[in-house]
Amino acid sequence: MIPALLLQATPLQGPANPLVQFLPFLVIIGIMYFMMIRPMQRQRKEQQAMLAGLQAGNVAVTNGGIIGTIVALTDDTVTLRIKPDNVKLTFARTAISGLVTEETK
Repeated sequence: MIPALLLQATPLQGPANPLVQFLPFLVIIGIMYFMMIRPMQRQRKEQQAMLAGLQAGNVAVTNGGIIGTIVALTDDTVTLRIKPDNVKLTFARTAISGLVTEETK
């Protein structure tokens, strides 16, 4: 009985198109690009623009959470004045995570 069922099976088809076999992988890579890589690139550009636009007098927040007023800038460093003792600390420019605006205070 089994050999009769095997004879009724559809004949084997030729090899499938390679593009159809790789299509799910291409779709997954496309989704990863638009969900992960592209937003990170946009965030990095915004961070670089913010760092390039730093000015003395801006209130900045470091990656460690220290909030201070920018008093001096160089190409690589930022000097912050920290209240209430007016202590001046120098940080790498990349350590600045953002600016404090009137809306966020």
